[in-house]
Amino acid sequence: MIATLRTTTHVGSLQPSSIRPRQAGFVRDVAAIAGRALRAIPRDMTAVIPPVFIALFFFVVNIATLQRLTERNIAGFDFKAFMMATAILLGVTGVSRAPALVLDVENGYFDRLLLTPVRRLAILLGHMLADVAVAGALTLPIVVLGLVLGVHFAAGPLGVLVFVLLAALWSLAFAGFGYAIALKTGNPAAVNSAFLLFFPFLFLTSSYVPRSQLNGWLDTVAAWNPVTYLLDGLRSLTMRGWRWDDLGQALIAIAVVALVSMSLCFGALRSRLRQV
Repeated sequence: MIATLRTTTHVGSLQPSSIRPRQAGFVRDVAAIAGRALRAIPRDMTAVIPPVFIALFFFVVNIATLQRLTERNIAGFDFKAFMMATAILLGVTGVSRAPALVLDVENGYFDRLLLTPVRRLAILLGHMLADVAVAGALTLPIVVLGLVLGVHFAAGPLGVLVFVLLAALWSLAFAGFGYAIALKTGNPAAVNSAFLLFFPFLFLTSSYVPRSQLNGWLDTVAAWNPVTYLLDGLRSLTMRGWRWDDLGQALIAIAVVALVSMSLCFGALRSRLRQV
């Protein structure tokens, strides 16, 4: 009885807890958003399988149809190594979680997320971090196929890593356009059509023949096309080794596209936040 009274008295004298919830760090917010985006990928394989299939298909078909003709007219030219860069860009460009973000906007999850203490910038950066991981993974089947077909990286094993990193950075730079469309329109069809923006970038450049073989207006357009310099940087790793001027120009090209796409992307985010 006494023990019970003591226990009751002790419980009744407890003071309110001084423990208070606190906001998670910015890195944790980004990691949480990125983790959710990556966990959703196995349930949405249609977002990643078609780009890889298209890249592998055109890689093999272009080699089968154009290799003999090209190498016969350009002495010492390695068409397989040349085409790997084009295949990589076909595989990773436009691959992003922007369509998933549209679904979050449509079903109200995005608005509910804004009611939480999560930092607004972390929402986009988390998705983009997941995009970099996915793009890096998507390059692997293409690189493996290239190695099987006899492509040798002149820059060695480290060149393979830089090759994958450049491809992932380009994928991130271009993904900004998809996120801008997603946040601005909330329309899945509009987001899916963002990849069409890439076709002028890819075909109005040295995607299928060396820059030296272009002439007239196409050579002029290619000179202003950032993909031209990205392709040169990627091809330097497979065909010429460490060419720092080519790699530097590739990074500048990625930065220019990223500056435009991210400006549109974060501008669309600010616009969306004002509507909430």
